[in-house]
Amino acid sequence: MPQVVPNFSNSVKLKYVKLGYQYIVNHILTFLLVPTIIGVTIELLRIGPEDLLNIWNSLHFNVLQILSSSFLIISIATVYFMSKPRSIYLVDYSCYKPPVTCRVPFSTFMEHSRLILKDNPKSVEFQMRILERSGLGEETCLPHSTHYIPPTPTMDAARGEAEEVIFTSIDDLMNKTGLRPKDIDILIVNCSLFSPTPSLSAMVINKYKLRSNIKSYNLSGMGCSAGLISIDLARDLLQVHPNSYALVISTEIITPNYYRGSERAMLLPNCLFRMGGAAILLSNKKRDQYRAKYRLMHVVRTHKGADDKAFKCVFEQEDSQGKVGINLSKDLMVIAGEALKSNITTIGPLVLPASEQLLFLLTLIGRKIFNPKWKPYIPDFKQAFEHFCIHAGGRAVIDELQKNLQLSGEHVEASRMTLHRFGNTSSSSLWYEMSYIEAKGRMKRGDRVWQIAFGSGFKCNSAVWKCNRTIKTPNDGPWQDCIDKYPVHIPEIVKL
Repeated sequence: MPQVVPNFSNSVKLKYVKLGYQYIVNHILTFLLVPTIIGVTIELLRIGPEDLLNIWNSLHFNVLQILSSSFLIISIATVYFMSKPRSIYLVDYSCYKPPVTCRVPFSTFMEHSRLILKDNPKSVEFQMRILERSGLGEETCLPHSTHYIPPTPTMDAARGEAEEVIFTSIDDLMNKTGLRPKDIDILIVNCSLFSPTPSLSAMVINKYKLRSNIKSYNLSGMGCSAGLISIDLARDLLQVHPNSYALVISTEIITPNYYRGSERAMLLPNCLFRMGGAAILLSNKKRDQYRAKYRLMHVVRTHKGADDKAFKCVFEQEDSQGKVGINLSKDLMVIAGEALKSNITTIGPLVLPASEQLLFLLTLIGRKIFNPKWKPYIPDFKQAFEHFCIHAGGRAVIDELQKNLQLSGEHVEASRMTLHRFGNTSSSSLWYEMSYIEAKGRMKRGDRVWQIAFGSGFKCNSAVWKCNRTIKTPNDGPWQDCIDKYPVHIPEIVKL
């Protein structure tokens, strides 16, 4: 038998060497300052109190110097505090839980597909293969209009779905926080594919009779990462409007976007997208820092739309029969990988400890100067974050990010279970994942959460949150009746 060569990369000794390196580099200032402070203290003790008193008496200060110094210190402190950005707090959020009547088991979905696409059995077989490998479970939901044969994607049905999802989420959020309609200063609604007139934000204003001077925005066509774009917009607005509340609504209305054609690339969204929505309350009020769940640390946005392939990889269009649908390109995962690379290159210096930044820099210099074939160093983001919320766009998306970021199964558990229980709910999926972590009782004070989302255009957006307080396991929310049975095993293929 050939001698087995030990794997030094997994060696226990090497593990402790790396831990020692990380500890030393991350605390280098402490190691430098502590000996200096001890040396100065010892020297001061040697001098004695009388000598110190003589030194103090030898210093001469006049009134003008004291006033000038005080004015300078006050001016510097004023400029610092005035230029310091306001802290943005996430007071609470609420996720929409569809009723049982909207549930679409695999058998129901396939039976309806056979009836709707009876003249195209190959498309039915293709949808079945996608569903088998999708990672979705039996309890995902579609709106009432898609349960008809054929579906009825009317404007009234779409408005009905929007009202049900958005109003239910807002009502739940108001019950949680005690928020009153007149307290809302900023309203942002994002929904990519359904953009009626009047807008969805106007619909919310009309329903809750919000103030006439409210600052309202309606974002459309921004894809599954629109939720983080809304958070970024709310953050910018809260920086210039003190003592304000911002209500952010993230959803995707499925009713008008069910594709009934035969193009395979356009049938994919039928298999993956499901009902969902979330309402998020942000605040810049100092008094909210004690009751808020999280504090917003960073938002990083990356846009690859200058590249034609990236621009068209998620594209709404008509097929040869004039039926409208969303075309998902086969290059989607490659483009998503490039967008992710650009995003983590930007966010890395903001969140990574010094040890990881130094290794990345040394590897980069080595590739540039010595050997360009050196394998690039992938920073260990597990040192920067305790929790990861990866957009539940599909099993392939989660697999790719788990591989590229070298994450464990537990790190992507929230994403996989959200995809299994609720499907791809577009921009709101990140909040179902955050709710899953809370429902499991894993969110502790000081924990950092990284939300990553991809969207048409093509975009990769990130948000970093820091937990303000240890969050008790909630008694409500979308996971209330099923959290005990999760996590579940999700096989590679579910034979239908």
